[in-house]
Amino acid sequence: MTKYSIAVDIGASSGRLILGYLEKGLLKLEEIHRFENKMVKKGDSFCWEADKLFQEIKNGLKKCKELGIKPDSIGIDTWAVDFVLLDDEDQPLTEAVSYRDPRTDGMMEQVFEKIMKERLYLETGIQFQKFNTIYQLYSLKQNSPEILEKAKSFLMIPDYFNFLLTGKKANEYTNATSTQLVNAFTKKWDHGLLDLLGINKEMFQEMKTPKTVLGTLKEELVSELGFDLQVILPATHDTGSAVAAVPEEDQTIYISSGTWSLIGVENDFPICITKALDYNFTNEGGIDYQYRFLKNIMGLWMIQEVKRNYNDEYSFAELVDLASAVNDFKAIVNVNNDRFLKPDNMVQEIMNYCVETGQQIPVTPGEVAKCVYDSLAVSYQEAIHEIEEIFEKEFEKINVIGGGCQNERLNQLVADVTKKEVHAGPVEATAIGNIAAQLMALDEIQDSKEARLIVKKSFEIKKYVPAAPIKD
Repeated sequence: MTKYSIAVDIGASSGRLILGYLEKGLLKLEEIHRFENKMVKKGDSFCWEADKLFQEIKNGLKKCKELGIKPDSIGIDTWAVDFVLLDDEDQPLTEAVSYRDPRTDGMMEQVFEKIMKERLYLETGIQFQKFNTIYQLYSLKQNSPEILEKAKSFLMIPDYFNFLLTGKKANEYTNATSTQLVNAFTKKWDHGLLDLLGINKEMFQEMKTPKTVLGTLKEELVSELGFDLQVILPATHDTGSAVAAVPEEDQTIYISSGTWSLIGVENDFPICITKALDYNFTNEGGIDYQYRFLKNIMGLWMIQEVKRNYNDEYSFAELVDLASAVNDFKAIVNVNNDRFLKPDNMVQEIMNYCVETGQQIPVTPGEVAKCVYDSLAVSYQEAIHEIEEIFEKEFEKINVIGGGCQNERLNQLVADVTKKEVHAGPVEATAIGNIAAQLMALDEIQDSKEARLIVKKSFEIKKYVPAAPIKD
């Protein structure tokens, strides 16, 4: 009998419920429900609307019933680092504050006063970004210690939704590693580090790995929805799920392309050497205890903001066309500069950067878009060079996955700049990796190797060489 799994994939701008199942050896997908996600200002903080998001998850499940679909399982993935703290009655102590909130300004430097930067990297293997969970928690300790004193449970965003579904608390491993509070070698919460920072280690939950069956729905949800199903952990960090769907496993660099661009390789062990620290690479947990050795690059967030700054007058496709029509403009910005994390106006910030660095100033929407795409391609090239230097080898190809793989201009730019083949697809990599983990738990797919073979057969992959794109 066919098993049906639901991937709940929530990103920084939208969320979806996607149905997945196997048919004649191929993985089939069907979008059931789509909804908006955005940061909102609550008091002085930029927050996610967690209650509204959970309601949308339930709305999607209700649509399943309307469509006559009885899913066997559900798995949830979201962005990383953000969390909810619960009190002794399991009520949230704060809003779900966003990683783009400025509360972490200056916190990284304060943490370095407690533990040397080099030691922190050696123990956790996680790249330094000012919004990492460790700095969010330290900000609470410094500015709202009473909240941490009351906190009894630490749940990351997908952990929290899983708790609302099942009543069971667990911290999923791949997402937990993004906190910079998990030891890269023991794969456990680093209690020594938590003690050094004065953060209550008792609020952290038992770590569970992808493919774990967490439980079934709470009774009141079964009554509300009209059916029960198993809640299975995928890699709840969306990049972890996306990388699990990379069809090419060997000799390939992946770029998970969306709001962020995550560029790296899979490895059997963490690389915590000085050069990896200097280049600010991370060793995030992956499925089957693989390590995702990668660098976080600002990504298509910049073009999303550019689109918004132009009052959504142009679609993403139109911005690509406008950029393609510009031949005599060239300026490169450092996309990883913190000034582009959440500027008041992205277009103006790009222009200001070009003024300050003595470059041509983009004026038209096409020039601004071209600047963003060219800058992303250059940042990818730099990261690939660093990866190859660390591994002391050349990689043969690049696999671009996720929504950004539909940007043919950027794919071709990456091929041209890196002089490597670029394989683009699958588009729905995160949902695919999420569903694959569930189907492995349900014994429909044997292992990750078989899952990758199924992905390769099931979805279109386009190939770009430093010339013209060729369809496989």
